[in-house]
Amino acid sequence: MNQGIETGPIFCEVQHFRQVWIWAIVFSLAGLVWYASVRRILLGSPFGDRPMPDIMLVIFWFIFGIGLPALFLFGKLVTEVRNDGIYICFFPFHWSFRKITFKELKRYEVRTYRPIREYGGWGIRYGSKGKAYNVSGNRGVQLEFLNGKRLLIGSQRTEELWRAIQAKYGKQQGKEV
Repeated sequence: MNQGIETGPIFCEVQHFRQVWIWAIVFSLAGLVWYASVRRILLGSPFGDRPMPDIMLVIFWFIFGIGLPALFLFGKLVTEVRNDGIYICFFPFHWSFRKITFKELKRYEVRTYRPIREYGGWGIRYGSKGKAYNVSGNRGVQLEFLNGKRLLIGSQRTEELWRAIQAKYGKQQGKEV
């Protein structure tokens, strides 16, 4: 047996922001900023009663007209379970995986949660029940560490994620809270 050689993940999930309502908000805001920028910068016509300085409009255009749509377009949550732990990468906020070793875990369980009430929404969030990495939905695997901290990993394949952790961690844990 080849010890120390990583054979690849036994579980891998890549999630993107695909909710229609999020895209409606993002593109509405981006469209408004693009409209104001084109009207002001290219056509020379002020937008609104008290137009902001051109430099501020360009900054807003870059952040909300380009940056925000790009963030949601290219943003993704990658979750892997490997032989030596759980790996999480929330691109573009993480440029490499964050590793959680199995020996750090006290317990884990499948959980239905309320994203807005418990964590304030989706993304990398902090709430009353710890930290969460989530992109959509309301199900995930709640990890509790030996130091008492908690991390919720949102998943569209919650049962598979739970089974992969169980297969490598080896201890029987709760299924549903």
